[in-house]
Order: sequence, then C-alpha cells, then structure tokens
Amino acid sequence: MFENKYIQQRIQKADDLREAGFNPYSNESKRNTTIEKFINVNSDIETKEDKRDENRNYTVAGRIKFFRLMGKASFLKIEDESGLLQVYVSRDHLPEGFYNTVFKKMVEVGDIIEVSGYPFVTGKGELSLHVSALTILTKAISPLPEKYHGLADKELRYRQRYLDLIMNSEVKKTFHIRSKVVSLTRRFFEDKGFLEVETPMMHPIAGGANAKPFTTHHNALGVDRFLRIAPELYLKRLIVGGFEAVFEINRCFRNEGMDATHNPEFTSIEFYWAYKTYKDLIVITKEYFEYLFEHLNLPTILPYGDLEIDFQNFTEIPLIQSLTDIGGVPADITTDKEKILVFCKENNIEANASMNIGQLQGELFDAFVEEKLINPTFITEYPVEISPLARRNDEQPHLTDRFELFIGGKEIANAFSELNDPLDQLKRFEGQMDAKDSGDDEAHEMDADFVNALSYGMAPTAGQGIGIDRLVMMLTNQHSIRDVLLFPAMKPIHQEIDLHSDEEA
Repeated sequence: MFENKYIQQRIQKADDLREAGFNPYSNESKRNTTIEKFINVNSDIETKEDKRDENRNYTVAGRIKFFRLMGKASFLKIEDESGLLQVYVSRDHLPEGFYNTVFKKMVEVGDIIEVSGYPFVTGKGELSLHVSALTILTKAISPLPEKYHGLADKELRYRQRYLDLIMNSEVKKTFHIRSKVVSLTRRFFEDKGFLEVETPMMHPIAGGANAKPFTTHHNALGVDRFLRIAPELYLKRLIVGGFEAVFEINRCFRNEGMDATHNPEFTSIEFYWAYKTYKDLIVITKEYFEYLFEHLNLPTILPYGDLEIDFQNFTEIPLIQSLTDIGGVPADITTDKEKILVFCKENNIEANASMNIGQLQGELFDAFVEEKLINPTFITEYPVEISPLARRNDEQPHLTDRFELFIGGKEIANAFSELNDPLDQLKRFEGQMDAKDSGDDEAHEMDADFVNALSYGMAPTAGQGIGIDRLVMMLTNQHSIRDVLLFPAMKPIHQEIDLHSDEEA
C-alpha cells in the first residue's frame, strides 16, 4: 500500500525521529490558544514601535502548509481549524543541534507541529510567532498535493474529503455554515414551542413520500425493512396521539438517480403543527428564513452562480396559473388532458395517455416553470392526483391545500394542510396501489395502520419538510449537492487511493 518512493522517504523520516528520541505520533499537546485567538489578541502589536512583545508567550499547533527553509532560519505557515499563521524558526533559539539534525531533515509540509514563542510583526507587516520551542506531533507520510495546483480533481475531493478539507479552507467554511443551519433550525423550532422527536429509520412499509426505497433485512425478526423515505406518517401518528407541535431533523434514503440536487441519503426537517393550515406554514417559513439570515449574518441578497437571489422577495402563485404566467403555456391547454398530451409531444416532453391530468400538469410545471423560479416562490394549489397525503381544498376538491417553495430554480420545501379524513386517505392509498400495479414503482404503499390511526381522529394539522442540503447549497453558492455533503455517495472504483505511483503529488 505504501510503496510510493516519496511515502517511503517520509516513513524513513518517522523512523529517524524515533531513533532521535522523538515520538512522531505524540498524544500530548500543550496548545493554549488557537491561531484565530492569537491573531486577535496580538493585533495591537502592529501599533507598537518595537512591534514585538517577548513577555507574551503562546503555544499553538497546526499543520504545516508552507515551508521556506533557509540557512540559519526558516519561515513556516501552519494552519488549524481557525486560521493560518506564519511562524519564524531560528537555529539560535532552539536547543543546540535540533535545527540542523531534526528540524531541517525530518520536518516538512503536511506535518502537524506545536510551537511556542512570542508574537512579533515582520518587516513586511505580517503578525507572526517567533519560535522558542517546537514539537512534532504527527508525521504525515503522504505528501500533500502541489501548492499551486492544489486539489482540483472534484472526484478525488469527494472521495478523499479529508484531503479536500486540508487543501481548501473555503470547503471548511461551507460545512461550518451547514452546521450552523442545522443548529439554528433546531433552536428556531424549539423557541416556537415544537418538541423534537425521533422516529424509526427502518420502516415495515415504504411510505411518507412517492419514492423508491432501499431494502434491508432484519435478521432477528426475519422480515424485510425499508430505509426511511420520510418520517411523515410516524410524525402524524404523534399528532393523533396528542402532541400538537413536533419536528424531526432526519436522514432519509431514496433509491433513485443521482444528480446535482439528488443524493441517495439526504437531510431534511419535517414538522407538524396541530390547529394550523398551510397558510400558517407560509408565515412561519418566512420567519424561519429571516431568523437564519439574522443569525448567520448573511446579506439578504445572495449570488447563486450568475443569478442573484433576493431572500426577502417572497411571492405566491397557484400551480395552474404559473403554467401560463411563468411558463408561457397557453391557458386553454392547462386543464385539458388531450391538449396537454399533444403539447407535450410537440415540445419533446415525456408523457403518455396513462397519466392523469394532475400528473400531466406536473410534467408541464417541471418543464416550463421550475427553473424560472429564482427568488423564493410558493407554488400553491397542487392537483390532488400528485398529492396523496394532502387535504383537498374545500372550494376546489380537485386541488389540495399545498405549497412547494422554490428558490434558485430548485424545490426547497414541501408543505400542506394534512389529510385527516381516514376514508379519503384510504381511497388515496388505493389509488396509489393501482398506480403501482400499472408500473409506477415510486407510488405510495398502502399503510393500513396509518389509516387506522386517522380513524381515531387527528386534529386539523399542517406539516412541512425543508431540504437542508439544498438550502445550504443556496446559502453557500454551491451548485452540486456533493459540495454540501461531507461524504457524498460515490460510484466505487477498484482502488480508491493510488499510493503506488512514483509521481509525486
């Protein structure tokens, strides 16, 4: 595995360190500050006449990212999670012989070191640490990619995320924002009085959304189980049981295609609110975005590729109306199945006569409207045929009290007033089973226990799911979901890491 000659040279240096009495993989560190804190605390030195303070002493640690070796002194740049710091290493300020026999011969870029010393400002005006003691904490036996080209291969970046994080500080920022989004989401809903709950990730029935599931086997029970598509039906069971506001930040799994906005496992929040409607969810969604932007200290207008998204400019429009007003589909076509089929054929859109009117309207929306929804847009009044769990509208029973939120041409959230009529729900499930029998492998399964739960009475309820991954994409100007997942799903290759080549990275 480690036959590469450059790795062999580094392994030899690790052995040389042991022979010299130094552990190349120490488990003890005396670090007393981070690089960021060191820089902040010592920023006043730049205003001093002497521009140094030998009475201040700090111990910092980090990975060597730059090494300029000179005769009797060297400049290094080390990095920890908080930032990058220049350190000055002089032969005359280290124990006798250490600089020439250990430091110059056995320390190199990629190693993790600990340095102690005092702050000073160089002639070029850079705050630095003047080293009086240096300890090698970890010897890196694999060389880092060459500095100027970095780690450009995206496939390699995803497969070896650890190396991506070492080489690209901007990647760390993305995942710091992601972590804050999750934390703030939890705090927002708790402050609103919601209870965080946990529901099963292995389901006896693949339900909660129209999607193809992953299947596993429970050995102890001797039955197959499905990895969670969505937690919806379990969360609504809790509303039946008497909880009035619940949420779950969940991992879900869908055995479907992979592209820029789809990964087989993803993170979302789903929340359910008794005695509320989907209109109340529009209000709380706007409040949620306002809360995120305030606590993330982000401007409300953000770039997204060549676009600009105004996160204060929320609009609403019914789906059928959007086909004409946004998509440019002639109004006389949008509610006529035969005309839609002809229109789809003329525009090379996949559609067939077995599709119902709601499904065909959904196809028109996907083709002509979705990518045009740049600023936050609530698309409302979805056809009942493509909303098996949503409540019918009282005035227009062929439509549902539902919305989807689109930002940057992508769906971010899905919400509706929940269907709580057990007989209507049973008929919807039966319709989904007919669709499955006709070849739709993503149709919703029959969940008799959920229908039974509804038969005991579920309070009027509104529920919503928000995709955390896609939301983070928008906030960080990332255009592939793999850039906001630490370890995205990847097609396996025979050898993930090539350590046999004699070419230095």
